[in-house]
Amino acid sequence: MFNLKKIGAFAAVLAVAVMSIGFTAQAADKKPAGGPESVAYAKKLWSAMGDAKLIGAKAFMTSPYEGMEPHGFVLETIDTMLTVGGHTGLVIVKKNYGPKGVTPEQVVDNPKKHLAAVTVMFKREKGYDPEDKDWFWAKYKADGSLDKNPAGMQLAGKVVKGGKAGCIACHKGAPGGDMVFTRDR
Repeated sequence: MFNLKKIGAFAAVLAVAVMSIGFTAQAADKKPAGGPESVAYAKKLWSAMGDAKLIGAKAFMTSPYEGMEPHGFVLETIDTMLTVGGHTGLVIVKKNYGPKGVTPEQVVDNPKKHLAAVTVMFKREKGYDPEDKDWFWAKYKADGSLDKNPAGMQLAGKVVKGGKAGCIACHKGAPGGDMVFTRDR
């Protein structure tokens, strides 16, 4: 025969455990960016971009053009398909050059000298962040390390989901509803 007291106690413990797991998952999901999983994924993304010659000393170069903040005074945009950790998705790599006053010609002559940052949008697997079109965002310094916001958060993942500023907030204004300014996707 079943012992109802033991079953009731077990059910109560199980309910608390399930609720705790749910709250932990919710708390992790609410962190917009910079968590350990996002940082680890950003490292894999950087490595894959290097292997594809999208960044680094042997990277191919497109035509630099005049840009604007927050990205750079001269920009270079590359988009292609890229595989990261077994998932293939669209990657948009924006090389951000400076300082103020630099010209596209100066960047062509010495891109390494003028590279300030590399900002990236990578289309993750369906369901990663459906509200924001499943984009993974990252901002790297010229050396490949992740940049940080003024509060010290590493800029990788959902940057900054739900915020009034940051990658997602800005790109929500892109025409076409795809979060991409360069052309409709």
